[in-house]
Amino acid sequence: MTITEHFIPYSKADIIRMCVDEGTLSAKETLLFKDVCMLLSSIFHFKFHSSLELLKESYAPVNPDLDTKTPYPKTDNEKILLETTLVAELKKLLKSANFEEVTQADLDRALQEESLFKIKLNVDFNDFQQVLFFRRGESIKQETLTSWFGLKKKTISFINYDRVVIYVKYKDQRYFEQKERKLLFFQPGSTTIKLFKNIPRADLEMLFPNTEVRMKTIDKLIIGVPAVIGGIIMLATKLGATLLLTWTLIAYWLNMHEEPVVLDQTALLVLAAGFGTLGAFLWKQFSNFKNRKIQFMKTLTDSLYFKNLDNNTGVFHHLIDAAEEEECKETILAYYFLLRAGSSLDIKDLDDEIEYWFQSQYQHSFDFEINDAITKLIDLGLVHQSGDQFSAIALGAAKVQLDSLWDGYFEFDH
Repeated sequence: MTITEHFIPYSKADIIRMCVDEGTLSAKETLLFKDVCMLLSSIFHFKFHSSLELLKESYAPVNPDLDTKTPYPKTDNEKILLETTLVAELKKLLKSANFEEVTQADLDRALQEESLFKIKLNVDFNDFQQVLFFRRGESIKQETLTSWFGLKKKTISFINYDRVVIYVKYKDQRYFEQKERKLLFFQPGSTTIKLFKNIPRADLEMLFPNTEVRMKTIDKLIIGVPAVIGGIIMLATKLGATLLLTWTLIAYWLNMHEEPVVLDQTALLVLAAGFGTLGAFLWKQFSNFKNRKIQFMKTLTDSLYFKNLDNNTGVFHHLIDAAEEEECKETILAYYFLLRAGSSLDIKDLDDEIEYWFQSQYQHSFDFEINDAITKLIDLGLVHQSGDQFSAIALGAAKVQLDSLWDGYFEFDH
């Protein structure tokens, strides 16, 4: 099976400890290595801060949670430009955080798969102007499902996404006015961004903000069949006298027979008791239907409550932190393994070394983004390049180089 996952499932602090614990660095080199890692973290944090500011500025016109006023954008063209910038910057940030966009084919397949919650969900896609899904951390998980009141159990395997980001742009107010829809749980023309954890691929549709719970055929039968049987029994045993009297009255009023019906106190009591019983039976069946639907909605709500990690602007902060971590981890690993080699390596050998190390030492396989890591090392001036061969500069020189870069960020012309 081809591994396409780029996410490194260890924290930056753990990666640094894992490198140090190998024992290839002396005590002095260990201190220098930690200083280099600290400087790298500061540099990436500074670079991503500007991305965060640009995202917040681009998102402001369509942010439903905005608590400040702004006179911008002044024209529709400016608004379109900001929204285009928002999507482009968000995609770039997600790529840095090692998220992958869920393709339309994957989304269509997910919508066709049966939900693990055994509920039927309906999504009105006409409400949206644009929908984007991104995921990180794909794995195969197992779940034991029970049915027939716990008597039957079935273990199934499913594809799970560790992290999912959804971007939803709603249509404007005019669309909903034309549809005469007044009760909306979202702001027309706004954009919602949400971050979730541990979402089965088959349940991606539950993340849409306008998802409605519908009764499946089996659930309708579970309620409907007993209701029909109970209704027949009730008609035969409890409502016989009421039905007979009601039919006699109708027949008399329709001139189907000439003998008048006497509505004395006893007859009225029979009618009242019969129709009261019928009304109570119908209300009970309606309540059973509503209660079962409410039960399904509670299942959906409880699941989303514990799976939701962040919303709207908060997602930017979450992703910025994740992107900083991923960029830092990739750079640290590439630099450390070049340093560890003690000689030049080409990109393929370096990539193989890192991936084999994780597989042999930590029993985890992933596709290390070697090209991205080498590009960052070159931009930072931490490697020597000779043709297709790369070697790490010494730790002392690396510390001086990064310190110089950091100081250069705050130089201003006078």
